Amino acid sequence: MMADLNALSVFTLVAQERSFRAAADRLGVTRSAVSQSIGRLEAALGLALVRRTTRSVSLTEAGERLNAALAPAIADIQAAVEGTGDLAGRPRGQLRLAVSSIAERFLAGPLLAGFAAAYPDVQIDVTVTDEEFDIVAEGFDAGVRLGEVIEQDMIAVPVSGEQRQTVVASPAYFERAGTPLHPRELAQHRCIGWRPAPKRAPYRWEFTQEGRDFAVAVAPEITTNDMALMIKLAVAGAGITFGMEETFRPLVARGELVPVLDAYCPPFAGFYLYYPNRRNLAPKLRALIDHLRQSRD
Repeated sequence: MMADLNALSVFTLVAQERSFRAAADRLGVTRSAVSQSIGRLEAALGLALVRRTTRSVSLTEAGERLNAALAPAIADIQAAVEGTGDLAGRPRGQLRLAVSSIAERFLAGPLLAGFAAAYPDVQIDVTVTDEEFDIVAEGFDAGVRLGEVIEQDMIAVPVSGEQRQTVVASPAYFERAGTPLHPRELAQHRCIGWRPAPKRAPYRWEFTQEGRDFAVAVAPEITTNDMALMIKLAVAGAGITFGMEETFRPLVARGELVPVLDAYCPPFAGFYLYYPNRRNLAPKLRALIDHLRQSRD
């Protein structure tokens, strides 16, 4: 069977957007044209690829498998075309980034604002998420994560220095409940936990003593996937919480939170921008990489 490359490209866009209307808007065609293209592809394959309802679009098992195989190839083709176009002008197009919610420096504002000012033809689309997924299959150009969780086959560019985690609570909480002297004492305290997504287990509270790592099984009275709420609760005296030192630094400086147990929280590798190893790197992504490197100089 001769593959309809246009239909395959339309399919990957529908899979990315999970919407016929959104895919049509990005292509500049009608929703009916997108639907017909998917219909022809399904008829040619003899398989249903997409489940449609009046309110949602999802992929069948065959659709998920096809999208996982196609997305990297489509991304490479787009990068090659953009790489050729860059010979005649500036970096341009939509730059999709998946960024961890705890990448403080990257999300602080100045870094991305400076990039946007320098490259007005690039539209930056940032999804703040702590879910772990294949950025290529999901249609992202790059991601920002802690170095320790990035796959080995990715290219990684540092966007921060070393990081460390810390345990904090409000002065009022420590005055009321006492200050823990060892991480294992946290099990007797009220704790505020964080989870990256609703169906994921709460983040483990991990420490190091004399070169050996260990975890403390705290039982949070409150757990959330919203970092801002976690901080507000800690400031309000609801309990002890645990996270990136960079996140808490302004509150510690103002005396709203007090760090403890720092001796058990050594530094580790920081955040990296990561992307797949491609020969033809999109100019928009190359521009971001250069901007990041210049901002660290």
